[in-house]
Amino acid sequence: MKTIKQLFRSNTQLSLTMILHFQILLIFLIVFQLQAISQETENKKAIGNWSGNLDVSSAKIELIFKVMLTEGDLLAAKMDVPQQGATDIPVTEVSTNGDSLILVIRPINGNFKGFFKDKESIEGTWSQNGMSLSLTLTKTDKVIEFKRPQTPVKPYPYLEEEVIYQNKNDGITLAGTLTIPNSEGKFPAVVLITGSGAQDRDETIFGHKPFLVLADYLTRNGFAVLRTDDRGVGGSEGDIRKVTSEELAGDALAGVNYLKNHPKIDNSRIGLIGHSEGGIIAPIAANNLKDISFMGRTRYKWRADIV
Repeated sequence: MKTIKQLFRSNTQLSLTMILHFQILLIFLIVFQLQAISQETENKKAIGNWSGNLDVSSAKIELIFKVMLTEGDLLAAKMDVPQQGATDIPVTEVSTNGDSLILVIRPINGNFKGFFKDKESIEGTWSQNGMSLSLTLTKTDKVIEFKRPQTPVKPYPYLEEEVIYQNKNDGITLAGTLTIPNSEGKFPAVVLITGSGAQDRDETIFGHKPFLVLADYLTRNGFAVLRTDDRGVGGSEGDIRKVTSEELAGDALAGVNYLKNHPKIDNSRIGLIGHSEGGIIAPIAANNLKDISFMGRTRYKWRADIV
């Protein structure tokens, strides 16, 4: 049997071991918390609108970066180029490290790498397609708003419903907007199919909303129109980066099936209109569902392409 002294020594060693483990854990938690606070401080420093001019030959091209925090406290940004009428170009990567800021814009093969000179300015380099130019960004309150006279403005003279439905084959939920003429009867309907890349239901690009414009035109002329967020965009589940043409056709057909069960839709007159890659997806979908009433693709005179 252990003596009282041995038991005391054993308990003391156990207590010291527990205290040591606790101290190590406490140090780890403090370091982790300090790193989180430091990263949060760095992120907050980058938030805001930043403007700078590129000197290209004899011209100056203004770039504006709008840096914000997401719901998950991560940095996100969009880019405007006023002279080119381009707004809300997605910045695909935003990161800070100490006094540095990196912005990567893959759609245009460009990036900015800079250092905070102070709270109001960032000095760095803009690189694009093998060319590098000095660029100093300064904080600004300026907000660029382009007039888009073609974009519909509420109140609309038709009904608008936010809808959610299932692609049961792939087990994902899709979200979109259905517009319906505001009158009695059942209406022919169209499912709009977006082009390549991650697109929202309006197919927003550089501040333009072509699918919103098209849906407005068609609905004013007697068609119900369903336009939907791509997989992984807005309210839709899934990942657009890991999808086949057949699966995209399945998403379009899920929209058709949703419309078939809507009380305001004439289910014998439901068609598909695709833009860009959507013009390829539409016939794939139509081949899998023989009662598609009509099909078309968008272009300047898109009506000539309805078949």
